[in-house]
Amino acid sequence: MNPDLIAYIKRFVDISNEEIDIFNSYLKPKELSRKAFLLNEGQVCKSRYFVNSGCVRLYYINNKGNEQIIHFAIDNWWITDYESLINKTPSKLYIQAIEKTSLYELPEESFDALCEEVLNAERLFRKIMEKTYVAIQKRIEYIYSLSGEQLFETFISANPEFTQRVPQYMIASYLGMSPEFISKIKSKK
Repeated sequence: MNPDLIAYIKRFVDISNEEIDIFNSYLKPKELSRKAFLLNEGQVCKSRYFVNSGCVRLYYINNKGNEQIIHFAIDNWWITDYESLINKTPSKLYIQAIEKTSLYELPEESFDALCEEVLNAERLFRKIMEKTYVAIQKRIEYIYSLSGEQLFETFISANPEFTQRVPQYMIASYLGMSPEFISKIKSKK
């Protein structure tokens, strides 16, 4: 198991080395090339994914045919389509690698068994969900309360690594802006 994943888990819960080994036994390593899909619209999402290294995006195609990015995941972040995963319904979303990406896949079919064997696993994923919910709540708050320029500046200051790894048009999609608007903001500096 990636030492970063072990450190990540230990940030949230107490876990023994034996439990780390058990946790690891449920994970499947996966490699994605740049632009490869982890999930396509219409597929049922069957796993949670931990990004060891790389960058992926979760997005949908809106009714105008444009990509609308909902979420990014970079090194040491989890990503999945929770609606499809939990409800076992076809996904309306895509998960795609932005760059070459190394992941661990945690299949949902073995999630309950993992939680039975590693008692703090369920607590870990609850904490991940809480953290994710807070981030979504903040994003919605910022979208409604900040100007476009303030929203962009807040996002970049909180996530500086994205400017180096994610194309500007994808950041624009995530923030609900046009790439041209972001270019105007950047040209003011």
